[in-house]
Amino acid sequence: MKLSEILKGIDVLNSYEETEILDVTQDSRLVKSGSLFVCVKGNTFDGHSVAKEMLQNGASAVITQKDLGLENQVIVSDTRKIFSSVCANFFKNPAEKLKLIGLTGTNGKTTTTFLIKQILEQTGKKVGLIGTVQNMIGEEVFPAKYTTPDPYELQGLFRKMVDAGCEYCVMEVSSQALAQGRVNGLHFLIGAFTNLTQDHLDYHKTWENYFNSKRILFENCDIAVTNADDKNGLKIADHLPCRVLTYGVNADNADYCAKNVRFKADGVEYELVADFIGRVSCPIPGRFSVYNSLCAASIAIALGIDYKDVISAISKSAGVKGRIEVVPTNTDYTVIIDYAHSPDGLENIITSLREIAKNRVVTVFGCGGDRDRTKRPKMGKIAAELSDFCVVTSDNPRSENPAAIIEDILEGMKNISTPYTVVESRKEAIRWAMENAQPDDIILLAGKGHETYQILPTGTIHFDEREVIAEILEK
Repeated sequence: MKLSEILKGIDVLNSYEETEILDVTQDSRLVKSGSLFVCVKGNTFDGHSVAKEMLQNGASAVITQKDLGLENQVIVSDTRKIFSSVCANFFKNPAEKLKLIGLTGTNGKTTTTFLIKQILEQTGKKVGLIGTVQNMIGEEVFPAKYTTPDPYELQGLFRKMVDAGCEYCVMEVSSQALAQGRVNGLHFLIGAFTNLTQDHLDYHKTWENYFNSKRILFENCDIAVTNADDKNGLKIADHLPCRVLTYGVNADNADYCAKNVRFKADGVEYELVADFIGRVSCPIPGRFSVYNSLCAASIAIALGIDYKDVISAISKSAGVKGRIEVVPTNTDYTVIIDYAHSPDGLENIITSLREIAKNRVVTVFGCGGDRDRTKRPKMGKIAAELSDFCVVTSDNPRSENPAAIIEDILEGMKNISTPYTVVESRKEAIRWAMENAQPDDIILLAGKGHETYQILPTGTIHFDEREVIAEILEK
């Protein structure tokens, strides 16, 4: 592809020489002969510092945001901002041929995107999915490194979806992706908001930054679907130029309401009330399943799908790996894995389990290292207040001392009478909980969810809680 084709629609500040481009990257390690290297300044590394070296390594041209005195340079005002457009042009703008549905919020994105995909597929549509657990094109699965991939990978996935005949793409859109411009230039048919609670402040620094990054999605969509029960859900919809639809359980004036909710061990039931009334049965337990399925239903109906088909599809939906996942144990107690790793997420899952528990809720949890430290005592307090017993352990300590993270958690558990024990090794913590389980207990393993690894100060190891449980049962 010619360089001028890749730069179409981008404001270039200098004259440049036409050349053939074979690939695009902002990663200096991936530059090869014929590459276009985009110099992006990050927190720890500035691509401009190696621009000359990249040309020597075979790059056909470099895009910079300052004059470096290089022959094959293209100067723009902001390289980070235009990288998404560069990648879109390189892959021939595949997103323009897809109906994009983007979900943002602290919790519920993954399950809701899977529900939307399943609803659309039940009505004969071919759908792509991009998210935390995995990326999918129809039934084909691709690994996911980030919730929302970088622009090159993202546009490459869009290209594969179009080539495979997908009509829709349902994707999780993280606050970091929005803040970093990974979805710049994309226009969404529907943008949806689940909720907003404390998370990622290690990156965003302030609540205002976190909220404003989420808002970006709704400034680039035709229809906004938002949670009327969340004050931030109403705030995020203020003065939007697009059509706004609301859903809620408590907000009687929402466009889509869930009424007469019933919680069961194997799911939830409620009446979906709009300009019709339909009985929804979702086979995923927990209060948040009401919100997730209600959000998915609202989106599907906004797309023009008959509400009867929507309700039927939800009743046939499957769960998502690592989201209130019941692990088969053939014991008189239940083990559930959930990705809850924020204060609100932990509160939601424990509260939901309390509604169906016949005996104790035993929570095994930790907090991630190199992340927002203020979450730790809050999560300790929530776990202690809502659980019958806690096992405090490691999550992904990363470069931090696991014992120091645990001490931060325990600060929040002071003066709460709930008994607990500390077992730093997560594997041994799971073993302790299972060996000390009582009949009809629910053991909640919170924080890891779909992850099959653990990041320790010494490096990343394979760690799949399902395998750990099976090994413990075998012994």
